[in-house]
Amino acid sequence: MSAVSVELPEEVSERLDQLSERTGRSKTDYMLEAITEHLDEMEDLYLAEQRLIAHRAGRSQSYTLDEVEQRLGLVD
Repeated sequence: MSAVSVELPEEVSERLDQLSERTGRSKTDYMLEAITEHLDEMEDLYLAEQRLIAHRAGRSQSYTLDEVEQRLGLVD
């Protein structure tokens, strides 16, 4: 694992201290959990934005649900 230095606003630092004290988990555990969860969301958002840009530029194609069902042979 690599070390990173982060300056937190006082209010956030205090909240993190309190949470850590109440639960017995380290502040590092909570920071890592928060960063990982938010990073997942940011990666998903970036991918969605890139796909939307590609679609609007005509570099990708979209299909209706009916088209997908027919193509996959899921139509009754």
